[in-house]
Amino acid sequence: MAPRHLLLALGLAAVWGVNFVVIKVGLDHFPPLLFSALRFLVSAVPAILFLRHPGVGWRWVAAVAFALGILQFSLLFIGMSAGMPPGLSSLVLQTQAVFTALFAVALIGERLGWRQVLGLVVALGGVGLIAFDLGAASPVGAFLLVLGAAAGWGLSNVATRVASPPNMLAFMVWVSALATPPLFALSALVEGPARGLAALRTVTWPAVGAVVFVGLLATVAGFGVWGYLIRTYSASTVAPVSLLVPVFGTAAAAVFLGERITAVQLGAGVLIIAGVLAGLTAPRARSAPRAAPPASDPVPPVSRGSR
Repeated sequence: MAPRHLLLALGLAAVWGVNFVVIKVGLDHFPPLLFSALRFLVSAVPAILFLRHPGVGWRWVAAVAFALGILQFSLLFIGMSAGMPPGLSSLVLQTQAVFTALFAVALIGERLGWRQVLGLVVALGGVGLIAFDLGAASPVGAFLLVLGAAAGWGLSNVATRVASPPNMLAFMVWVSALATPPLFALSALVEGPARGLAALRTVTWPAVGAVVFVGLLATVAGFGVWGYLIRTYSASTVAPVSLLVPVFGTAAAAVFLGERITAVQLGAGVLIIAGVLAGLTAPRARSAPRAAPPASDPVPPVSRGSR
């Protein structure tokens, strides 16, 4: 990459990593489903006024809106609200690469090479270590919710690959628009309208800033930069940028929230990232797809052999 593009990529990874800390700030005020709905509302408006067509069939927009907007972010926000630390969440969410590969094999008949299979096994070993380290007294349920969020992300990656939107930013804006009404409905049904209205009436500036950061900077601006880098360089060149997201995420959580990562969790992180990297660098049995965007909030691309 040219130096200015490398700095742009590093800045993007930093924004997506810090985003997990910002999500924690938002969840300290808003119920998780309402916060997710507000995040997608801000992502869609006013950008939807300028990006009038997603460029693909509406069924694919709806599919990704369900998998990414309703499954991934609902489970991620609920898991973090239930006690999953931001830094650890940014790491566990990297297992989206494992789920992407498994869904690609099951749903679209993709074949995996031995290095990719080995990478999946190594990454899953890292997940097992985290679960072991959390123990019975820790938020294992919250950990499973974030793992479920990674599975939702993997499903959306496969749908995005099949859809192959020509304009990723426009696609994601319309995905955000379609995800917003169901999330508001789920928030009213599950969390109750009284709780949501109370949060809106007592909203604070940090909470507003969290919604704006997650919705505009991490999503709209982030996907814009990601799409620019993907158009400028090969997907295999840009995809490893996603591996820096948990590095910035854990660092930001340690600096701003005092989160501590145990030696076992650090070792597990090495296994997860090594496993994902093996998938990124392994040759494919079929031609490589266009990388799907990270979701902010991730958010990391479809790895070469996964996401």
